[in-house]
Amino acid sequence: MSKLPFRRIIDAPDFWRLWWVGLIIATVRWVETVAVGIVVYQRTESAFLVAMMTMLRLLPMGLFGVFLGALAERLDRSRMLVVVVLLMAATSAVLAILDKTGQLEIWHLAFASFINGCGWCTDNPVRRVMIGEVVGREKMSLAMSLDVGANNASRMVGPVIGGILLAGAGLEGVLILSTLMYCAALWAVLTVRARAAHAAEPGPVLARIAAGLALARSDKRIRGVLIVTVIYNVFAWPFTSMIPVIGRDRLHLGPEGVGLLATMDGIGAFVGALVLALWLTPRWYGRAFVGGVLCYMLTVVIFALAQNPVLAGAALLLTGVGGAGFGTMQATLVYLASPPEMRSRILGVLTVCIGIGPIGFLWLGWLADRIGSHSATALTGTLGLLAMATTWRWWKEI
Repeated sequence: MSKLPFRRIIDAPDFWRLWWVGLIIATVRWVETVAVGIVVYQRTESAFLVAMMTMLRLLPMGLFGVFLGALAERLDRSRMLVVVVLLMAATSAVLAILDKTGQLEIWHLAFASFINGCGWCTDNPVRRVMIGEVVGREKMSLAMSLDVGANNASRMVGPVIGGILLAGAGLEGVLILSTLMYCAALWAVLTVRARAAHAAEPGPVLARIAAGLALARSDKRIRGVLIVTVIYNVFAWPFTSMIPVIGRDRLHLGPEGVGLLATMDGIGAFVGALVLALWLTPRWYGRAFVGGVLCYMLTVVIFALAQNPVLAGAALLLTGVGGAGFGTMQATLVYLASPPEMRSRILGVLTVCIGIGPIGFLWLGWLADRIGSHSATALTGTLGLLAMATTWRWWKEI
């Protein structure tokens, strides 16, 4: 009987198609994040601008997440996913052409990061809701563990591919690979047969958004998850934008070394996601979520203060383990706590909380230009731990 949950997931072809789409898009995201970060830093010597490239991928979540969540209840999610993948493929293709012709500027990379961020902010209310409809409520945790595991696997291979390809073929080679991978994702999307299981209730979009916000505020479990999500995305996640800078300036690594260093986080997260998929039970969901965030922030501080690549890589491994607990349980807890007819809306609210991350990227980039990337990262992680301590009474119900 212990193998039954995996068997039921394996027997859902649409889940694996959606899983494949998520894996490809996440891999491209990490390939481009590392490559673009290195290129921007080489051209500008500004840690602030490096942080801005990642921040622009997050900004659309805060701006549009709740609206896309409500919109996803009214439209065919499969068609929305097709449009999203086409948009991201076209963006990478245009950038490759600009780089080939010698016309690529920093602002082009910034604009493309924002456009791809618009696609990214549909992931929770569109693709992950589709996953829930395919596998069912009781298998959502397992499905999310496998989905987060794929995302974390992309963090293992993406940075290495980005660093090696950038060193060997330049940014143009990175962008061509991105375009081809998006085309593979598009093929997978076109074979998905799942459709929304629940029709949206009638009423204006703004009224339904207000209802979703009211539920998020009144439900203690959802509210707690949202508060912790905000803290994580302001004080923890932004450190990823500093990995290329710390790797080059403090640890004296080249592009390949920076890519390998960034991979350590993904390895730890992948292993953590597999452990959760195999052994996590419902009564431990909340503890895995909160404990993952605390572990993540603590090891971010250790990474920032490390003075050799081995210790820094070890810290990133543990950072990944903590991130797996947070990432797996984040959408799962919200999905399980939300009424079926409001899941896209509530996951849209969750996307907005993720989208608050640009505040953290702005802060970290600004501070890094003034006191150094490693000092700024260590300070920000410490502030995150303090924020968790001071908000305990609001998230303890998780």
